[in-house]
Amino acid sequence: MENTIRIHNTLSGKKELLTPIEPGHVKIYVCGITSYDYCHIGHARSTLVFDMVVKYLRHRGYKVTFVRNFTDIDDKIIARAAEQQTTPHELAERFIKEFYTDMDGLGADRPTFEPRATENVQEMIQLIAELVEQGKAYPAGGDVYYAVESFSGYGKLSGRNIEDMRAGARIAVNEQKRNPLDFVLWKGAKPGEPSWESPWGPGRPGWHIECSAMSRKYLGETFDIHGGGQDLIFPHHENEIAQSEGANHKPFANLWIHHGFVTIKDEKMSKSLGNFLTIRDVRENYDPEVLRFFVFSTQYRNPLDFSETALKEASSGLERLYHTAADCDALASRPVIKKGKSAITDKVWQRMKTLEQRFLEAMDNDFNTAQAQGIFFDTSKSLGKALRSLPETPLASDVQKICGCMDKMRKLATVMGLLQADPVTWLQARESERSAGIKISTEEIEAKIKERLAARIAKDWAKSDEIRDELLNQGVVLKDNVDGTTWSPK
Repeated sequence: MENTIRIHNTLSGKKELLTPIEPGHVKIYVCGITSYDYCHIGHARSTLVFDMVVKYLRHRGYKVTFVRNFTDIDDKIIARAAEQQTTPHELAERFIKEFYTDMDGLGADRPTFEPRATENVQEMIQLIAELVEQGKAYPAGGDVYYAVESFSGYGKLSGRNIEDMRAGARIAVNEQKRNPLDFVLWKGAKPGEPSWESPWGPGRPGWHIECSAMSRKYLGETFDIHGGGQDLIFPHHENEIAQSEGANHKPFANLWIHHGFVTIKDEKMSKSLGNFLTIRDVRENYDPEVLRFFVFSTQYRNPLDFSETALKEASSGLERLYHTAADCDALASRPVIKKGKSAITDKVWQRMKTLEQRFLEAMDNDFNTAQAQGIFFDTSKSLGKALRSLPETPLASDVQKICGCMDKMRKLATVMGLLQADPVTWLQARESERSAGIKISTEEIEAKIKERLAARIAKDWAKSDEIRDELLNQGVVLKDNVDGTTWSPK
């Protein structure tokens, strides 16, 4: 298999050729959710980005082992469980189920393995013990800390200098740590909290050690790709590297993929800021494919600014592609002739037949879905030209070219989970959604259009504008063209 996929590696700061450790087999680990609340659009982006990465790698012929964990024990889970008068286990289980409801609804495939932190505590204890034995971690007051200074590569992922970090750190009163930068691997048990037995007394694992232990268990000491959001680069992923490489004395992950934030008015969407929308909030008004189209309209490393306008633009863009698909499907049922001159120009056919090549070039270039969507639109435009060029009874080979190109686009679009529905059914659903906002009958709309036409003939522009505005308030948009006036739902 020819390696042509280049991925931006956060560790090196440049695009690198994907070269799997095991030829033809890519192993990926992605940090999953902490299950204490409903998922927001930021979580949707993370899930969909890596769903796309896995789908594309498989499309290119790779075997992919994809591991994504659940953090099902954590300070936030314990606090939320206490608020809701339930157990941390019950709360975590509830929101794992809700996660599946959201992500299955968005069409994301489930990973190969989905380990939970609480099911892998012994693996974490083993890894901590190895670090203590090697002098890279130390017990203190019932806790166990990682000694950051024992790992010479600390800061290499985030580009931070350990001396600068130490100068800016502050030590809390009665702090047990030797160095303010040291981070916890094992937390001593507190009354009423879940705990497990360990060589250092009862307690529970710290957040960072979870991913180091679970990735080693399922993918080995060194694997191909580690992924997550930009907010995880420091300290979470930096600490994972320190733990894993400190214990194993081998590179942890060869490539690091980090997606950008979802923002609202250029501010990061987060629960702490209270400016987030849950996936189910958005799903109330938008089809899952519209949300996927919106997410992939921006290359994964760039910020994705969420707005109602952006979602409507995504819906409109996807609708254009579905209209082309519907037109191509309709063509397949028309009578044809076997011989004759092609009605499709060489220029249009060239754009159609290079669809896959151009798509692969875009996706091989660090999964550039935004460019790939542009190629879909360009191909849709070419298909439209080809369709319009056909005579009433088209040449069979022309029909085959057009329908074959559309089938190819649908197949490629599965990488982003797009164009998977029956076009007519999908378009009818969108029309029904828009029509639901109209507060006036079709007969009344047509009567108003006639009244407005009379006003325009009489050059009563004020009356014409008044009728237009009246219909707009009723959920109807008018559009004037050379053939007259048409209307559509707002």
